[in-house]
Amino acid sequence: MATGIHLSQSIRTKRAEEGEAASVSLRHSGTLFVFLWVLCPFAQSGTMPMSGELEEIRRSGMKNFRNIQVEESNLLSWQGLIVPDNPPYDKGAFRIEIIFPTEYPFKPPKITFKTKIYHPNIDEKGQVCLPVISAENWKPATKTDQVIQSLIALVNDPQPEHPLRADLAEEYSKDRKKFLKNAEEFTKKHGEKRPMD
Repeated sequence: MATGIHLSQSIRTKRAEEGEAASVSLRHSGTLFVFLWVLCPFAQSGTMPMSGELEEIRRSGMKNFRNIQVEESNLLSWQGLIVPDNPPYDKGAFRIEIIFPTEYPFKPPKITFKTKIYHPNIDEKGQVCLPVISAENWKPATKTDQVIQSLIALVNDPQPEHPLRADLAEEYSKDRKKFLKNAEEFTKKHGEKRPMD
């Protein structure tokens, strides 16, 4: 018998009250393993890794990503508040949405700002230029908390050499004082209330 795992019997399926279960018998070097695979909504949609990442982020007490909202029926869509540390963005908070493709982690998530922000790397529609989630730079080993940390770093420290808004990149580069004043006023007007500790 070749080493490795071989299916020894066909998959048997039976209905349970809350979903379906399939018992699969596998042989590995003469040892019989029986697995019970419960097909729940998470397994069907490929979101099982997401529940682990979500719990890890919630347990970490990340101060710059707060009020995380996720519907249990759809773990592929998250919302939360980015709470920047640095002026001019420290006068408010910014709601973002993170949409994970069903192919995650093999394809990157998409981040959209739902709160308006005066920033050279975030356009009027809320799209963000974040290298870590670009198709050419994405690595499946990248975790969501790393993506969020990269986003917070970008908000706190704009990168005018990779702008989505050339006008703001130019203002940031040529007249930093004016940019900071405009961004602070914009944040006070459009930003969300910062969560209390």
